[in-house]
Amino acid sequence: MYTQIPLGPLQTNAYVLYNEKKEAVLFDPGGDGAAFVNWIREQKLTPQAILLTHAHFDHIGALEEVRQAFACPVYLHEAEKQWLLDPLKNGSARMGRQPIKTKPADHLLKDEGTLKVGSFSFKLFHTPGHSPGSVSYYVADENIVFSGDALFQQGIGRTDLFGGNHELLVQSIHNKLLTLPEETIVASGHGPLTTIGQEMDHNPFLNGY
Repeated sequence: MYTQIPLGPLQTNAYVLYNEKKEAVLFDPGGDGAAFVNWIREQKLTPQAILLTHAHFDHIGALEEVRQAFACPVYLHEAEKQWLLDPLKNGSARMGRQPIKTKPADHLLKDEGTLKVGSFSFKLFHTPGHSPGSVSYYVADENIVFSGDALFQQGIGRTDLFGGNHELLVQSIHNKLLTLPEETIVASGHGPLTTIGQEMDHNPFLNGY
């Protein structure tokens, strides 16, 4: 079971994945920390971890507030291990916003494959291009992939920010995400849910590659 919750000034999608025991993992707490924490408590959920798809400012704006509220570890790809500490790299200093600095991630992701976090199991894909450490978390049992800003409904992530690479992003999408079953739900960092099949058929950035 999962819930999509847009947060922060850019309405970045946070996601909450939870089970019948009310155990949960949280994806990309981008802002509105107090409201997000209150919602989790109202649902009587017990967060076991915060999983970051990448470390851009609009995905980490409420990270420290949420981490402290639930004392749960943070997972991030090692390619962006300095980004939580550096407002230039995470983009907060470049966008005319309050610079964001947090504590380091508790766990640095490196290898693709199975990732076990508490009661949850994911297939981890490194999907760089939007940023060097972008990752996607696939949950076969839920038929969903949390893709961050790699793939959107009829769009892909921007690549004009620090560490971005358009060609690499398109390769990541084709070689990793489009290999998933076509009915797989794509839970993107912005906008509505879509599916792998819909993007294979209708995404203008992918057709004809």
